[in-house]
Amino acid sequence: MFSLRRIHVVVLGLLAALLVPTAVAAKSGKDKRGGKAPATIPLPNGFQPEGIAAGKGKDLYVGSIPTGAIWKGDAKKGTGSVLVPGREGRAAIGVKVDKRAKRIVVAGGTTGKAFVYGARDGRDIAQLQLAPAGQDTFVNDVTLTRRGAFFTDSRLKQIYRVRGGKVRTIPLTGDIAYETGNNANGIESAKGGRVLITVQTNTGKLFTVNPRTGVTDEIDLGGASLANGDGLLLRGRTLFVVQNRLNKIAVVRLSRNLRSGRVVRELTNPAFDVPTTLAASHGRLYTVNARFGIAPSPDNRYDVVRVGR
Repeated sequence: MFSLRRIHVVVLGLLAALLVPTAVAAKSGKDKRGGKAPATIPLPNGFQPEGIAAGKGKDLYVGSIPTGAIWKGDAKKGTGSVLVPGREGRAAIGVKVDKRAKRIVVAGGTTGKAFVYGARDGRDIAQLQLAPAGQDTFVNDVTLTRRGAFFTDSRLKQIYRVRGGKVRTIPLTGDIAYETGNNANGIESAKGGRVLITVQTNTGKLFTVNPRTGVTDEIDLGGASLANGDGLLLRGRTLFVVQNRLNKIAVVRLSRNLRSGRVVRELTNPAFDVPTTLAASHGRLYTVNARFGIAPSPDNRYDVVRVGR
């Protein structure tokens, strides 16, 4: 077991201890305030989750890939319900909640769209066409900055910026080279939004992205690979990278100039079943089990997993 304080003090104790086995059946352990937090939180059967985001207080939000539904739950109580009903023509991949916890911003996968909902009542606020209709697109993840919302596209070599309801397409140039399969996936902002970071799923490489020009620079990982890299979470210079089908989360310590990084730890958990994205809520990390290895069924069980004890 270890504390993230030993990795980087800026992490501020996201996890008091990690690598503690957790059972799939919901167990409870005391949180830092003395309350109990479940080790797993059940989602509706057949939900097919991918994105997870933290909101106000203990609120967690999870999106459904095929329907676009958004589930809202309480990380401490381990309960929740569908806030945004699923509907035809929608999808939910990456999910983020703004700092005021008023809006849920969703990457729409093969729809080529972004969707925005009310975080309190689930109402429709906006839907925006990011990629031209008819193109082979997969709008995968989103990060929110003062300069706007930035979305990755795993099939088209570009990112999208949404600001004030306007969409700008920014071609990616520089070091990143798109290949067959999923390319740019998870995205995070660094240095106050002046730099973006993305992971390329099929190559296991990490890149910085200039949010104005789209120029990419590979981050030197010293030969390490982040294969199957999916969701990202940045705290200070500590970057958590979910490696979905490998059932682990890499902890990467980045240099101050973001030109290099080293994998300092790998987090595992017996409850992982293809985790995809991460959210931080009140000193804890939470992920979702996408269970990509099983055939979709309305009877399949899905859950949110607390990463540490």
